[in-house]
Order: sequence, then structure tokens, then C-alpha cells
Amino acid sequence: MLTHVRAFLACLRSLQGFVLVAIISASLTVFVGVTLVSSLLYENILARQAEQTSETLARQSFNAMLQVMRQGWSRDEMETFIGETKRAHAGAGYRFNFYRGERVSERYGEIVQPPMDIVIRSALETGNERVWRENGTVRRIMPLVARPECLSCHQNAATGDVLGVIDIQRDMGPISREMRFNYLALFIVAALVILLLALGMSKLFAERIQVTLDQFRDRLAAVNSVEDFRKLDVSDTRVRFQELNVAMQQVNALVDRLRNVAVDKDILEFEIRLLSKFIITSEVVRDWREFIKELLADINTIIQAHTLVTIFQVEDEGYELEVFWYREVAPETRATFEQLLPQLLENKHEGPPGGTILKVFHHNVLSCESGERLSDLSPEDIRLQTKSLLLEAPKIGGIVGIGVQSDLAQDPIRHIVIDGILSTLLNLVGSVKAIYKYTQDLEYYATRDPLTSLHNQRIFKDMLAYEVGRATRHQDHFSLLMLDLDNFKTVNDRHGHAFGDQFLHAVADTLAHSIRPGDFLARYGGDEFTVILPQTEEEQAYSVALRIADNLTSQVLTAPDGTTVRATTSIGIACYPNHAGNPHDLFLMADNMMYKAKRQGKNCVALPEREEVAAVFREVGEKNQMVLSALEEQRIVPYFQPIADVRSGEVNVHELLMRIQLDDRLVPAGEFIDIAESIGVIHKMDYQLIEKAFIEIREQGYQGMLFINLSPKSLIVGEFIGRIHQLAIDYDILPERIVFELTERETVSNLKLLEKFVLELKLEGFNFAIDDFGSGYSSFRYLKQFPIDVIKIEGEFIRNMLSDEKYMAFVKSIVTLAQSLGVSTIAEFIENEEVLAAVEALGIDFGQGYHLGRPGPRFVSHRQVQRLISDS
Repeated sequence: MLTHVRAFLACLRSLQGFVLVAIISASLTVFVGVTLVSSLLYENILARQAEQTSETLARQSFNAMLQVMRQGWSRDEMETFIGETKRAHAGAGYRFNFYRGERVSERYGEIVQPPMDIVIRSALETGNERVWRENGTVRRIMPLVARPECLSCHQNAATGDVLGVIDIQRDMGPISREMRFNYLALFIVAALVILLLALGMSKLFAERIQVTLDQFRDRLAAVNSVEDFRKLDVSDTRVRFQELNVAMQQVNALVDRLRNVAVDKDILEFEIRLLSKFIITSEVVRDWREFIKELLADINTIIQAHTLVTIFQVEDEGYELEVFWYREVAPETRATFEQLLPQLLENKHEGPPGGTILKVFHHNVLSCESGERLSDLSPEDIRLQTKSLLLEAPKIGGIVGIGVQSDLAQDPIRHIVIDGILSTLLNLVGSVKAIYKYTQDLEYYATRDPLTSLHNQRIFKDMLAYEVGRATRHQDHFSLLMLDLDNFKTVNDRHGHAFGDQFLHAVADTLAHSIRPGDFLARYGGDEFTVILPQTEEEQAYSVALRIADNLTSQVLTAPDGTTVRATTSIGIACYPNHAGNPHDLFLMADNMMYKAKRQGKNCVALPEREEVAAVFREVGEKNQMVLSALEEQRIVPYFQPIADVRSGEVNVHELLMRIQLDDRLVPAGEFIDIAESIGVIHKMDYQLIEKAFIEIREQGYQGMLFINLSPKSLIVGEFIGRIHQLAIDYDILPERIVFELTERETVSNLKLLEKFVLELKLEGFNFAIDDFGSGYSSFRYLKQFPIDVIKIEGEFIRNMLSDEKYMAFVKSIVTLAQSLGVSTIAEFIENEEVLAAVEALGIDFGQGYHLGRPGPRFVSHRQVQRLISDS
């Protein structure tokens, strides 16, 4: 505003010079115009005078010649007369030429005379008198027409014949030059006079404006803040010119309009500095309450804020309030604040948010030791100084309101600023709490099974490896139990998945109460459980297994139809180091014993006998040989499973799966992938699989993307990058069409090395996805450390999310995390239309499962997938 006013003053100052130039220009223009018109008129007058004079001379000459001719002069006398006439007028600028006509020449002979031009010949022929202006010369042509008295000497002529012509010419050039010189001198003198007059008028005009400008400028110079601007009054300023007075009145009206909307610079700086504190970092989400404390401490470096209040909705029951005090306060002040909060919330809201305040939590930023105690606040102070913002419905994180208690809440300008800050702060706090909750959930469920809250398969594998290492160092024993519930599928099919989940939860509780506090219990997957028994040999392990079996048999549940359901289990036992010396073989032994117990009639416990140990490992050796021979004979077969866009149903993505052709059947990857990794040939199988898949892409003309499962061990093989890149070049496949899925089947000891190779592949243009996201805690490390493009959500969560709210919460958390990171999501294990609809409602991008298409040797189209869905 001040800038515009100062610009207006500059315009007024410029106006002075403009007026001066305008006056001078106008005066000179008028003078030059008058001078030019006068010059033209004067030249016209001179020309007319010259015409009149030449006419008079012509008449006189004509009369004189008549007189001479009456006297009967001779030819010589006539020529003498003509010569004297010319000489008499030569000084006056006149030239005389006399021309003899044809009749006279016949009578008296030819004489020497100037050549006749067309004007002379025309006068001789017509006898008409003419005035001719040409090249600054005035010329009068006077024909001598024969009268009766002329016939006495010119017997050969008749009355009316032209006897001769008098040509009188006057050159007007000297007169015009003299006239222009006189006018130039007059112009210079007049211009100087006009310039002096213009300067005088401009000085008078400028002095009249300058007084007002000085007064106006002095008032503007005193404006250094918005407060000074509000006091600015230019209503009494008069410029003594009506138009400028109107402009000044408009400036004053503009000042009046801006007084109530102007914001001071220090307020803007205050808001910017405060908003700069509202940044969510990775450190912030560690604990949202600590973040609020730190935020309140930062706010107090800018403004004095005693309290920050957050309001969260607890489902539909009511509200929880978290009150953060900058300094410690007396219990009486807290009690007063709690009593006034419901009233403040109701008064500040158009209709209270509803519900009741369930609980109020108090937190202190500074303790008594770290700073002075806040003096007691009266109820009136709390009412006046509390500024709050409430919402009709909870936003992210369940937040419905926020408030600040500060002296600045009473300031009319800062009051507006605090309104804007509260809006930002409300979203910030809600987001931080939501992210904190999602992070806690993700961290918890990365190691826990959402349904039973037991440890999951990933943490079990880590713990098994840890226990092998510990027992090896201490030359100790431990046992592993592998449990599988008998006839659980029947329970699910007869009583539904909801009761099946309840049944599994009850089994988990029974197992937890059947083992020692130091034992490790995990849900391996589905209806399979594992127990690690540290410092336990075969006899003790067998005793624990029997106790577990008895306790499960004693467990009775009532199904929805009123029938009772009991749980039985088949348990396999393997002991370290008696039965195996590494985690893989130990688990393999326990798993085989579990199947032995099922073969014995279920609800049994099986321990390996000496010959069985050899048989198990012999079988493993046979599988090793199967893998090696399949690799050597190139019997690795690519299969492709469609991945569909859940919104449009389009299929432009497939996942590459590995199969082994064994005689007349295909062996799925689940039967040999662990063995291939354990004997170190998985990367060679990946090479063969990828090359065959690229051949199929070329032969089938497939143009979509291909997801490829890779073990981390394959990625860290030195030659892997070069070979994959060369294969893509050989088969003309763009790297952008390939997505490598990082798996966690085997822990990678050197993540830095893996990161290096992943980044190099990324630079080549390849994409990356995390497979089975959420099934292990390494998924989050991968997401943080690697440039991930896609998250494939663990299929178990997708399959169970409609029947268990924990699974649903976990899936929502993953989707929220992916969306915040700009990462695409794929839901695995979509096996029916209900799950597909839920996946779409959650905002998941793509889906994969038997409902959308089974793996096959050929790529399928969108139409084929729709046919498969309708057939199912």
C-alpha cells in the first residue's frame, strides 16, 4: 500500500515537468502554425501586388507604344524606346520582352527577339491577356491588338489582329528570402518570450503542488509499521487542482479500506517461523506425544503458549483429551482446566461434538527443576486465553479438535493468525499420531501373527538360526516341535472362517499355557505352529509334546450351531544336534516327523528313529539330484500368472513362476526352491528361467510388464547384472518392463552389498517390488533402503481381512504407507469376488490370485481373465 502511495507522489512530481513541457510544446506549436499561415498569406499578397504592378506597367507600356506609333517613329526610334523602357524598370526586378506579330513582320521585317514559348504563341493567336506564375516568377502577357487608328501604318492588318505582345516578368525570389529571414528572426524572439512565460507558469504551478507534496511526504515518512499505517490520514490534503484533489481523495479512501486487512511484517515473520516448526520427519513418528512436547517448546521460543490441547475420538464412545503444559502447574490449575474444557469446547463449536470426555491426560514439557512453575490461572484467564478448533467428524488419526492457551489469543490480529496455525497444527498432529500408530502396528505385525498375536514365520526362522548358534557355542541341546492341527479344514468348512479364526486363537492360548516361559512359540502359517525348547533333549521334548496334545484335547469350543468342537494335533520332534546340525535340516526333520504322526492316525507325537534320519536326508539328497539334473537338462519351465488392475480389470502385468518338468508332471517351486537355495544353484535356475520367459515374450508378442521372483542370493552374484542386462538386449525387452521381486527366504548378511547391486540394476532401468510385504520385519528395511516401486501385500492378510479386523487394520496401514511413499500396491491371494471388491475399496492398485487367473504357460488377456472369473 505504501509503495503505491509513494508511486502516486512520484507521479505528481513528474507532473510538474510534464506540465512545463506541455505548455512549451503547445505554445511553440501555435506560434509555428501562425507563422506558417502568415508567411503563406504574405507571399500571396506580394504575388497579387506584383500582378497589379505588372498590369500597370503593361498598360503604361502599351499606351506609350501607341503614342509612339501615332507619331510615326522609325524602327530605330522604336527600338530605342523599348530599350529605355527595359532599363528604366530593370532596378525594380522587372524584365520586359517585346514580340513582333506576323502582320508587323510582313510589313516591317523580322527583328531579333527572344524565342517565343507556348504562352507567347497562344497570346499572338488568341489576343487574350494572361497572368502566369511559374518557379517563383510572376509573368503578365499583354497582346497588342490592332485598333482602327493602327491600320494607317499597318495596311496589311485588320482591326482585332494581334500586332505584338508585351511580356513583363518579375522574379519574387529575393522578396521571399527577405520575408523568410524576417519571419525567422521574429520566430526566435517570440519563442524565447513563450519559453520564459511557460517557465513562469510551470514554476507557479509547481510551487502550488510542492507544498501539498511536502506535507504528504512527511506523513508517509512516519509510517514504519501497519500500526502507523492505521493512523495515516490524508483527508485534509489539498493540491489546489480539482482533478488532483479527487485523486488524493481516492488514495485516502484506499487507506481506509486497507486499515482493517493489513498484516504487520512481524506477524508474518511470526507465522512463518511457527509454521517452519510443523515438519514431519522420521524422528517425529517415534512418539507423537514427545513430538507435541518438542513442538510446544519450539512454539514458546516464538510466542508464549501455556497449554496445547488435543482431542481424539475413541470410536463412538467419547473423547480423550491430551493436555500438554509448557511448565508444570499446580493440581488445582489442572482441575480447573478440566472443569472448564467441556464448556470451552461447547462454546467454541456450533453444537458440541457430542459424546463425553472419557479421560484427560496431562503432560509437562518442563519440570520444576528445569524452569519456573506456571502461576495459577484463573477461570477467567483460561476462558479468554483459550483458542480452539473443532471438527464435526474426526480426521486422520481420529483427531477432532485442538486448542492453544496463550495470551496472544486476545490479540485481534494474532487471533486470526492463530486460527490458521491451529488448522495446520490439527492436521499435523493427526497425521503424526496416525503415522505413529501405523508404524507401531507395522513393527508389531512384522514379527507377530495378527490373528493369534504369536510370533510369525519370519521371526521363527531367525530365532531357530539364533538357537542353533547359541547351542553350538555352548555345546548345548535344544528341541524343535512342529505342530499341525488335525481336520482344521473341516472345522472351517462346517462352521465358517470366523469360527475357524476363533478356534485358532483358542489353540494359541492353550499352546502358550502349555510351555515354559523361556520357550519360543510361533504360528508358522495356516494351522501349523512351531515351538523351540531351549536346553531340552528328546525325552523332555516328548514330554512337552504329550502335555500339549493332552491340553488341546481337553479344549472344548462351542460352534455356532451349538455343537462342541475339540482340537487334536499331530506333532513332530527334532533335536539338535542329534538329528540335524543346521536350521534347515532341523526344520526338515521336524516337518517330516509331523507328517509321520499324521500317517500314524493323527493326534500323535513322532520322534525320528536312527534309520528314519538317514531316510529323510536320503530323500533330501534325491531332491537335490532332481534340482541339479533339471538344471543340467534345462527342464526349468516358465509359468505366468496374471496380475489385473482391480478397477478396470485390464491385464498388462504377469508374474513369472518357476516349475520343473519331471516326467509327466510339473513340480511347483515350493517343493524345490529351498533346496535350490541351500545347494547354491538358485541363481543358475533364475538365469535359465528368465531366458525361457524372454523367449516366450518374443514368441507370444507379449507387451506388458513381467514380475520376476529373485532370491537375494541371486542378486549379489557378481555376474548377475551383466547377464540379465544382456538377455534384455538379446530379446529386445526394455528394462522398464521387468520388475524384480525381493524376497526374504534367506537372511542377507551384507545388506550394503545387496543395496549396491539393486541400485546398479535400477540405473539400468529395471524396477523392484517387495514380495509378501508384512510377513517379516526385513520388509521395512528393504522399503527404507532400496528404491522400491511396488509393494505386494502378504496374501494371508488379504485372505483373512474380511473375517478379522486385525488383518484389515494391517492391510489399511500398508496401503496408507504405500500411498504416502508413492508406491503401487498388489494384493495377493484374491480368491473370490468379495475379497476383490474389498481390495478395490481399500484403494489397492492391482490384484493377483486364483479368482483373477491361475498360472499357465501362456500370457492371458483381459478377455480371458474375465471369462475365467465368470466361469468360477
